[in-house]
Amino acid sequence: MSIYVGNLSYEVTQDDLSAVFAEYGSVKRVNLPTDRETGRVRGFAFVEMSTETEETAAIEALDGAEWMGRDMKVNKAKPREDRGSFGGGGGGGGGRGGRRNNFSKGY
Repeated sequence: MSIYVGNLSYEVTQDDLSAVFAEYGSVKRVNLPTDRETGRVRGFAFVEMSTETEETAAIEALDGAEWMGRDMKVNKAKPREDRGSFGGGGGGGGGRGGRRNNFSKGY
């Protein structure tokens, strides 16, 4: 499992996050995404800890806590959505029953 950490300062480092989360258990990995064009931290991270018990303790302690001048958002990470496929099982599209949208004008 992984922990999502949001509303982070743009000055945060992987070492900073490791130190904070290490207070609640063993940190296996920290992923701190950066912007492709600027190289700047994007303001969120993912932290993996050794056990679910450690993750739960960190979430309960740190969600809403002020750190580096910001109130952190800390919760269980949701699985990444597959953005590469469309249709989701064959049918897709339609289903509006012939209703017009609000932009149609008298046709």
